[in-house]
Amino acid sequence: MAFYITGDTHRNFRDVTRFAMNNNTSRSDVLIILGDTGINYYDDFRDIILKSHLHRLPLTLFCIHGNHEIRPERIRTYEETERFGGVVYIEKDYPNLLFAKCGEIYDFNGRKCLAIGGAYSVDKHFRLEEKAGWWADEQPSDEIKARVEQKLDSVNWEVDAVSATLVHLSSSPQRCF
Repeated sequence: MAFYITGDTHRNFRDVTRFAMNNNTSRSDVLIILGDTGINYYDDFRDIILKSHLHRLPLTLFCIHGNHEIRPERIRTYEETERFGGVVYIEKDYPNLLFAKCGEIYDFNGRKCLAIGGAYSVDKHFRLEEKAGWWADEQPSDEIKARVEQKLDSVNWEVDAVSATLVHLSSSPQRCF
C-alpha cells in the first residue's frame, strides 16, 4: 500500500486519472486530496456521474473537505465507518471515495495525521454574484474546532502531520508516506 498526496482538484481529475494509469496503482493505494475535490459540489446527478467515474479508478481517494463543496455529513447518502484508525464518511456505492471527518487522527503507515477541512472562502461574494455554490459551513464550526482540540488533547498534541486545506500542493500527486 502506497500513500500519495495532492492539492485541490476542483472536479478536474484528469491528472489523478493519468497518475493512476501511469503508476499502475491499485485500490490499496491511497491518494490524499487536501481539499476542494468538488466531488460533492452540486448534490445532484452531476456528482453521481463524477463519483461513478472516480469509482472506476484503481485507487482509493481520501479527501479532506474543501471550501468549494458540501460537507459529506450534510448529505444523507454518506455513512460513517472506520478506516486508517479514524472515522470517515463513505457512500456504499463508492467504497474507494473516502472523506475525512474533521478532528479525526488517521494512521498512514505509522504516521498520525490530524484532518481539518474547510477554510473561509475569500471568493464568497463573487461566487454568490455568479450564482455559484457557496455553503455556510465552509468554515469549520465552533463544534468542529472543539472536536479538533479534544482529539489533540487526547493524544497530548502529538501528531506527525496536520492535513488541512490551508496547505496547497501542485495538482500532480506526490508520494508521501
